[in-house]
Amino acid sequence: MKKKLLFMLALVVTLLVGWGATSTTTAQAATDNSLARVQKKGTLVMGTSPDYPPYEFQATVHGKSKIVGMDVAVGQKIAKGLGVKLVVKSMSFDSLLVALQTGKVDMVISGMNPTPARKKNVDFTHLYYQGGYSIVVNKSEKGLYKDKDSFKGKTIGAQTGSTMYNESKKQTTDTKVKGMTSVSDLILALQSHKLAGVAMEKPSAQAYVANNKQLAMIPSHFNLSASDTSAAVAFKKGSTLLVTAANKSVDQIRKQDLVNKDYLPAAGKYLKTNTVNTSMWHYWKAFLTGVKYTLIITVCSVFFGFILGVLLSLARMAKGGVIKTALRWLATAYVEFIRGTPMMVQVMFVYFGLGLIVNLPALTSGIIAISLNSGAYIAEYIRGGINSVDDGQTEAARSLGLTNTATLRYVVLPQALKNIWPSLGNEFITLIKDSSIVSIIGVSELIFQSNIVRSDTYRGVAPIAVIMVLYFIMTFTASRILNYFERRMQHD
Repeated sequence: MKKKLLFMLALVVTLLVGWGATSTTTAQAATDNSLARVQKKGTLVMGTSPDYPPYEFQATVHGKSKIVGMDVAVGQKIAKGLGVKLVVKSMSFDSLLVALQTGKVDMVISGMNPTPARKKNVDFTHLYYQGGYSIVVNKSEKGLYKDKDSFKGKTIGAQTGSTMYNESKKQTTDTKVKGMTSVSDLILALQSHKLAGVAMEKPSAQAYVANNKQLAMIPSHFNLSASDTSAAVAFKKGSTLLVTAANKSVDQIRKQDLVNKDYLPAAGKYLKTNTVNTSMWHYWKAFLTGVKYTLIITVCSVFFGFILGVLLSLARMAKGGVIKTALRWLATAYVEFIRGTPMMVQVMFVYFGLGLIVNLPALTSGIIAISLNSGAYIAEYIRGGINSVDDGQTEAARSLGLTNTATLRYVVLPQALKNIWPSLGNEFITLIKDSSIVSIIGVSELIFQSNIVRSDTYRGVAPIAVIMVLYFIMTFTASRILNYFERRMQHD
């Protein structure tokens, strides 16, 4: 009888636990709208870092630059299975998971390893590719190195945020590990002997070595688990229904071996196309696009920054009354805060932080962030310019019957603008160069485009030389125009 009672009690507990688990699962499914949301909008946004051939890279397709590679093919397969259109959004590798968590992208496919640490923050599909790791070295130095243990006293590089970066730091002794956001930057550092080797996934290493006769590949011999040497698709935490739907396509890819049979061979053809003509003139459209976006960001940021700067400077100079005092303190706090934080952090905050509230495009986010930054500095220029105007000018205007507003508008500000014109011109020129910061969120300005050309052509120095010349042309032209107007002001 006692055994029967214990058996019945265990059965009841099992049923209750099972019912509770089922209820929890049902409740989670009821609140999980990840799949419905994607199908409703009709697009599946894929985040990737297109500088990692053959996984993802830029190639010229029918005269247009396009992101291709085996990961893009995986994304297209998943999107087709969901009955939606794939949209590819590019950004730096170390920004991908942030973009996923803040809703900028629906999934991340970028040769990403489903490590235990990452699984705590995002959901992964089943594995779609099982690979391995190698170390790329200069061909002239291949005989000096055998594996990861051969780099004692040397520096090796890996992509920041990648498994290889973390494992290189853990599994090497007396070796300095340097991280960079772009693989093309790592290869350039290798060829300029800033690095002794670059650790990367074997397919990417093979792609670089096959297209660059100055490079060679050696085995890494890292002690890695299956999750460290495999790739999966990442989704936002809690996207159970979307992951389940994506797994249907991923399972088909593994079952039919589509990566090895179709996706990698197709990527290889694009890689060969890229290296047929590696002249910089061949990529003039990419550089022109970079110049266009650089100028758009600069002009818009100076325009809105100037308006904000005028308002902030007037607020900082307000006197008397509780409201004016509050405005003065707020303006002062804003200026000090903006000047005390890096612009890169501000760009990332606007794009990712405010993205939790308003889904702003990368270009808009970049313009807003740089405008807010520029406004703080312009406010100080204008305040200094206003203070430089002799008090007698204000007294003379008052004696002529002008109001405070009219005095400020027609007497003080014109003279202040004349005094601060060189500083404003310097701010404009500085912004032309500082606009390169927005490349971290995927805006196609000059730095972003040069990285694409470098990963396409496997040429490290030539694209950098081109953008240096382009930046000089823009800044030199801007300086001449600003100097012309400065001379006009001096004669007026």
